[in-house]
Amino acid sequence: MTSFLSLQGKYRVLHLTWFAFFLTFFAWFNLAPLATTLASSLALTKDDIDLLLICNVAVTIPARVAIGMLLDRFGPRRVYSGLLWLAAIPCLLFAASDSMTQLILSRLALGCVGAGFVVGIRMVGEWFPPEEVGTANGIYGGFGNFGSAAAAMVLPTVALSVFGGDDGWRASIALTGIACFLYGFVYYASVRDTPPDRTYERPERHGALEVTSWASLAGLAAMQMPLAGALALLVWKLEAYLGPSMRLGYVAVGGLLAVQLANAWRVNAPSLRAGVPEHDRYAFRQVAILDFAYLVTFGSELAVVSMLPRFFEETWMLAPALAGLLASGYAFMNLFARPMGGWMSDRLGSRKRTLGVLVLGLAVGYALMGLLDGTWPMVACLALVMACSFCVQAGEGAVHAIVPLVKRRVTGQIAGMVGAYGTAGAVGFLTVFSVVEDPSVFFFVIAGCALVSATTVLFLQEPQPEASQVNEATSKS
Repeated sequence: MTSFLSLQGKYRVLHLTWFAFFLTFFAWFNLAPLATTLASSLALTKDDIDLLLICNVAVTIPARVAIGMLLDRFGPRRVYSGLLWLAAIPCLLFAASDSMTQLILSRLALGCVGAGFVVGIRMVGEWFPPEEVGTANGIYGGFGNFGSAAAAMVLPTVALSVFGGDDGWRASIALTGIACFLYGFVYYASVRDTPPDRTYERPERHGALEVTSWASLAGLAAMQMPLAGALALLVWKLEAYLGPSMRLGYVAVGGLLAVQLANAWRVNAPSLRAGVPEHDRYAFRQVAILDFAYLVTFGSELAVVSMLPRFFEETWMLAPALAGLLASGYAFMNLFARPMGGWMSDRLGSRKRTLGVLVLGLAVGYALMGLLDGTWPMVACLALVMACSFCVQAGEGAVHAIVPLVKRRVTGQIAGMVGAYGTAGAVGFLTVFSVVEDPSVFFFVIAGCALVSATTVLFLQEPQPEASQVNEATSKS
């Protein structure tokens, strides 16, 4: 692990990339810690804030799929830099908003920033050999995900103490977008897509994930349905605010689904008819199982990070700044837990067993969090939240220790689909929370979904690196 502290070669690329991820998450999660301040400033209701939190993650679903395709085609350097530059626009628009409609539209656009995570998975997979890729992706994800915790710790203080007044939240949110914009130039000038002795591998066809059997094509089609369902949930929530015209959103979701299914057929049917060589095949089942594992790990993290400051504030009657600081402990574990999950996957001999145990652990953790109420001592509550958070984020690290080993040339698209499922999980869990308005039920629902996911991991095949990756690792040793 000490070698990862280096600032040379592949380690330099890793650190520049996790910081890009950190900034995108810092901007993406600039709403939750400022939710009560925003509500007070613009006279918003609890339902208004719940809707904005859902809008914050919903568009990330198609955005991650789209970014995965762009990534495999154009490379991580250009895609990540472009995303950082574009992040400034919705941040500035949200900061200038005065109506619920403006807040909704700018927050939907800001959801695209959350797709940046996908880019680094491919970048790390290009620069690190199979025996280190889990640890490297864990560091990338853990340090980058810490952006949400940093937002919870820093933004309330900046908004209330530095800028002050009812509009301090506006300057705080605007600054997160400006930081992303400036770093985009740094990243573009400082990295390249692959090591000097390598060529960036691209898919032969673009528009959908390449699969290698007819059964896998059917599975790919089926796996589009939950993503469309999550988008339909968003349309349902928006109807109450934007009126019956939002029903056209269902048509848009149906159209997007039809395009995805048509592209999947167009990209894959010709090669399947011709026959896919044995050495080029992979099991799409691997992708589906990782999708569901990330739904309950990252999906629950997004949902819990979005509601936890307010949960602490209302359950223990805390000031907003203190509630945000304590809630940041959940995401703070990213610094340690996600790299540890990747390291465990690299070192413990079975990536499958590591992932299964961690997902089962988070199921138990959320079941216990469902018992939390104001009678619990805050110390005991925080200990439980941190323990559950470790399993959640180590599980995320274990998922992405496997993703680069499924099929190299479409790693971006696989990471995009896995990431989209994580965001879909967040939309589903936040919708449950907005409907039941009971934190205990919310935590129990996540625990039940995690138990189902842990069962599916039993059917995961132990991943093996491709021959090209083995040859590169041998040549570097």
